[in-house]
Amino acid sequence: MAFTRFAPVMAIIAPLALSACADPAPLYVDQAWIRLNPNGDGPAAGYFTVNGGPESTKLLRVTSEGARRIEMHESIDKDGVMSMQMIDSVDVPAKGKVQFAPGGKHLMIFDINPAILESGKMTLTMLFSNGDRLIVDAPIQQGGISNGNGHEANSGNSSEHKGH
Repeated sequence: MAFTRFAPVMAIIAPLALSACADPAPLYVDQAWIRLNPNGDGPAAGYFTVNGGPESTKLLRVTSEGARRIEMHESIDKDGVMSMQMIDSVDVPAKGKVQFAPGGKHLMIFDINPAILESGKMTLTMLFSNGDRLIVDAPIQQGGISNGNGHEANSGNSSEHKGH
């Protein structure tokens, strides 16, 4: 008889208790943006943050219908000299973050479709080793404009993009 009296309360509490046991946050990407090369002839650079889900995975590739080719690169400081190397994949730890940011990992985006430039954003598709395929819209900024973090974006004169 006492149980029957608490049944309505249990009906309210049970779903709340179960929601506390829900799966951890999924893999997602945010803070995506693209900076155009100020000379107009070189590739653009792409930046974003990958937020790891419940299991580790790898970012294998980034594609877009708005560009002919996209490559993942990493800037490396070796004995005070900056260089850049292409990378095939990027480890994304479970519940961790991987930043693609100026001076570090970044995308090199070649031959952007002029119609995409006019729209002001590019849709990127990110392919992961766990089978996830995330689609992200990245606003496009002109070279030399603030990147939104209070820092002046690279004007394209650094060694980060020479030779590309």
